[in-house]
Order: sequence, then structure tokens, then C-alpha cells
Amino acid sequence: MAESDAPFDRWHKKYPKPGDVSCRCGTKKNPLYPSADHGRGLQWQARYTDPDGKPRRPTFETWEKARDHLDEIRVALRSNSWVDPEPGKKTVAFYADELIARRKRKKKNYNTTKNYESHLHSHIKPFAGTRPAQTLTRRDTMAFIDFLLDRPGLNEASSVIQVYKTWRILMNYMVDADAPLPANICARIELPDVDPRVSVALSPEQVADLAAAMSQVAPRLEILVWIGACAGLRKGEAFGLTKDAVDWDQDLLYVREQRQDGRSAKLKTRTSYATLPVDHFLIVRLKEHVETFPQVAPVCAETARQRRARGYVPPADEGLIVTNRLGRPLKREAFRHYWKAAVELAGLPGETRFHDLKHFYTTRLGSSGDFDPKTVQALSRHAEFSETWDTYAHPPLAVQGVKVRTFGSLFAAA
Repeated sequence: MAESDAPFDRWHKKYPKPGDVSCRCGTKKNPLYPSADHGRGLQWQARYTDPDGKPRRPTFETWEKARDHLDEIRVALRSNSWVDPEPGKKTVAFYADELIARRKRKKKNYNTTKNYESHLHSHIKPFAGTRPAQTLTRRDTMAFIDFLLDRPGLNEASSVIQVYKTWRILMNYMVDADAPLPANICARIELPDVDPRVSVALSPEQVADLAAAMSQVAPRLEILVWIGACAGLRKGEAFGLTKDAVDWDQDLLYVREQRQDGRSAKLKTRTSYATLPVDHFLIVRLKEHVETFPQVAPVCAETARQRRARGYVPPADEGLIVTNRLGRPLKREAFRHYWKAAVELAGLPGETRFHDLKHFYTTRLGSSGDFDPKTVQALSRHAEFSETWDTYAHPPLAVQGVKVRTFGSLFAAA
């Protein structure tokens, strides 16, 4: 250990100087001379050097406890089982903040990081934020599930499981940071049962009804229904589609970014980036939308005057095909309100999601008989082929020459 095997007395000088006055701690036969730390903190120090060469100085109340600690350290060092005690003293909140900071610094998926941050702030920190990492056990994980089940705002079992997944990710992060956690801290945890989410299988007539309903609820957002149904774009990808990402003559979409909270963000997976052939029917719809809806919705003279009085400045033109009426990027929270209203107006099931339009897109491509399964996977931009039909395989290069004419006939009367 490269240090004395005996505990070190912090309160008394090992080598007193001539003229030093002894204290009452010693005896006439064995006088003790106070150090500068006399009476401050714990008296006995277990001094050793860790495997990285860093001096360690834990303190103890008695000589015996310090000696026992040194004996344990000696065994751990010889068996290469020594564990740095410092990470275990840091709190759960410390590791939670560090996890989010590192994800942001590495520019990880914005939505995922935002969800983690929300779970940590709203549920995990209130439960165990002040706890030192080394005090956590498997029993705490089980107690955390009970805590979530009684938590207001978590009405669905699926929400409880999503927060638990964030807890498990945090535990794994803490283990990677050398925090001394039990190996089974997240093992065999009983979770609430969740009914599997059922996708709503939309028919062409229902998609047309949904588009018509959206044209009544929010006319400038109708095009999103057609983008989802005829190109299979996810919600954020549809929000981020720009005019220069459309090849108007070759019927192509360049899927290269999405919008999250109005900001440009990376796509979900590498296979999400694509040059996507689309039905000319969709190109016609896009042209009609761009011609009909300028970036900023026109207003009456009085509203324009009031805006000028408030110092209103039109937002910069980012070339987005879909914006809100003020010309700014569309956000999920605002769209959710219009989507629910359109779903209700169209008479569709209340659980209908925007992602069901992507399901419709893939289903219709597959059932059309025009494309082989691998081409359907490539057009759907699924990272794994199991998402489409079978196991993962790279899409064929021939997909670049595909022309899609599946959807024009479906909505000929729309």
C-alpha cells in the first residue's frame, strides 16, 4: 500500500518540536502533543495509495476501526478487487444530471434526451435524488415501481414502464461510472401488465376522410395527412420537410432532417435518411399546398397594424412546407390539438395516431403487388427488415430507380 500499516493520529504530532506543550490526551510517561487538527474531525486516518497512485485518507473515530479498514484494503489490493469508494458517495441526482449533460454534449437524439430529462426530473429525483449511489439496492428498484404506481399523472401502466426504463438506463450509467451498485439491482423486477398498443388499420376512404376533416380543422395542416399516408414520413420528418427537399420534376423527396420543438434534429436512424420516390399524386398535393398557403398566413389590415405596433417581426424563411399561421415551425403540442379534433371529426377511433399513416403507407405498398418485400422495406425506411416482414437485410440498389404510382389511383376522387 506504500503507506504505514498503522492508522495515523491526526490530532497529535508524530515528531514534536522542542518547546511544544503536551495536551491532556497523553500521560506523563507517554505525552502527546496537539497538532493543528487537534479536536477537529475524526482522529484516526487510514492512509494508503490506490492502484492509480492516488493517496487515500479516510478517517475513523477509533484506532481499531481504522486498522480494520486498512486490513480490508490490503486484501482488496492484493486480490485486485479494490473499488473506488468516491463514486458511491455521489448522489443519484449527480449522476442523473451528468447523464443528461453528456447526452446533450454528444448530440444524442433530442426527443429521447428530452424524455429522459423529464422522467429524471419528475419522478426519479423526487424518489432517490439525494441518496448516495452506494446505498441503493434491488429493494429500492421494487419500491420505485410502487412509487410510480401511486404517482399522480402516471395513469397508464405503459407510462410506468417507460419511466422504469429510464431508471434502468441511469443504473447502467452509474455502474459504468464505477458506482458500487448491486449486480441485480434491476433483475427480476415485477412490472405492471400492459395491453399491447394496437395500430389502427386505415382504409383509403378513412385517410381521405381524415384529410377532409383536417382541411376543416386547420386547412394549412391537411398536407401532413397526405405526406404521412403517401410518403410514410414520421411526424417530425413531415414537420421538417422543406421545399428544396422536393424534386418537383422527378417525384422525389430528400428526407434529411426532422423538427423537434421547432428545431432541426437528426433523423431516427441511419436508414431514415433517403432519397424517396413518391407518387406524382403527392407532388401535385404539395404544389397546391405551397401555392395556397404562404409561410405566414395573411391577416387583415387591423391585425397587421396591431402587429407592427407590438414590434412584430416575421420569422426567417426556412423553406418549410408546413408552418403554423405565424410562419414558425410547427410543434408537436400544437399539432396534437388539431390532430385529435380531425380524428374525431372524421369518425376514426380515438387512439388513431399519425404513425398509423406510415403503417397505411407500408401496408398499401406491400399489398399493391408492385414491389418486392425488400423494396417495401427500403421505401418504408425501416432500420430492420423485421419491421416490414422478415429479418434485416440491406435494401437493393435498384430501389433508386423505382417509380411509385400506388396512391394516385387510391385517391383519384379526393
